[in-house]
Amino acid sequence: QVQLVESGGDLVQPGGSLRLSCAASGITFNIYALAWYRQAPGKQRELVAHISSRGSTHYAESVKGRFTISRDNTENTVYLQMNSLKPEDTAVYYCYIPTFTTWGQGTLVTVSS
Repeated sequence: QVQLVESGGDLVQPGGSLRLSCAASGITFNIYALAWYRQAPGKQRELVAHISSRGSTHYAESVKGRFTISRDNTENTVYLQMNSLKPEDTAVYYCYIPTFTTWGQGTLVTVSS
């Protein structure tokens, strides 16, 4: 059974940083692409960042230069480093494996002074 568990969400001031983690189980982690999505209140879920099995990355325009997605295949974990956070980054952040259409439970990031 494929399972994803996110962590690291918190309340942070504008300009601050957070690192989200997503631990995967039930799969051969290193052969699959993964992604981070987010859903703000009243809005549709949107892609934030994607990383291929080989480590190639893709970012939404709104987070380019501020967010970094990475993966540790020895720990079966994907990360999202978020810097220079803005109030509009406030959302529930979800980890996703496209191959299995599996979502994590989400972790809340709130950017506010």
